Amino acid sequence: MSSSMLSRSLIGAALLGAVTASSFVTSPLAAQDSRRETAFTWSGSLPSSGTLFIKNVNGGVEVERSTNGRVEVVGEKRWRRGNPDDVRIQQVKSGDNVVICALHTEGATCDERGIRSERRTRWNDRNDVSVRFVVKVPEGTRVDLATVNGGVEVRDVTTEVRATTVNGSITARSAGGPVYAKTVNGSIDVSMGSLGRADDLEYETVNGAITLEFPSNFGAELELSTVNGRVSTDFPITVSGTLSARRLRGTVGDGRTRVRASTVNGSVTLRKGR
Repeated sequence: MSSSMLSRSLIGAALLGAVTASSFVTSPLAAQDSRRETAFTWSGSLPSSGTLFIKNVNGGVEVERSTNGRVEVVGEKRWRRGNPDDVRIQQVKSGDNVVICALHTEGATCDERGIRSERRTRWNDRNDVSVRFVVKVPEGTRVDLATVNGGVEVRDVTTEVRATTVNGSITARSAGGPVYAKTVNGSIDVSMGSLGRADDLEYETVNGAITLEFPSNFGAELELSTVNGRVSTDFPITVSGTLSARRLRGTVGDGRTRVRASTVNGSVTLRKGR
């Protein structure tokens, strides 16, 4: 697949999970926010079958383990010239799931599939409001995180993580697993202690390196590729086809899981965890 085709594919996939809009125009996040306020707090619990969804547009998401057995979410608005009242933070319950969204346009709606709006969303010098979510989850709570302009960082959780952004890097560490991650402009750094029941794991970016750390008993069918970079692995692999520094297909162990990782500008590295 060409780099332009891959880029279009990734952008479409990422936006589908975060925002659906008739017109979508963005500018980079303000690097020197001068004002901020805590605009949203929520604390509660989820059943074992539930998932916490965080849907953002302009701003990052940080997740770490809770020490009190409850889910805690804080949403902080940041801006220089924008009006923070233009952004609503909404929390809804959907079955066993909880969905929390930052809505930047009037009439926008949100559910597990993402944010939808029929109106133009435009950031400029007078509308630069971003929302930073800080999340704490207890052991066993699954998280599904999506933003457009911002990074995603997950630390010390114990189960499934799904993370998507467009302009930002993803770092996700789970003592359990599996972990799924996709971005366009940013690196992916993932570590997991278990693959759980995952059949297919996919990691995609265009501009950034991909680093994946799997447990030592890891077994998978691998498809790893880059255009401008190298592919390397700590695991012994039975290679399928021609051996290349930029493309690798093969089997690790029993091959029970399928793992695909692809980038255009960056290296792909598989590391063996302890």
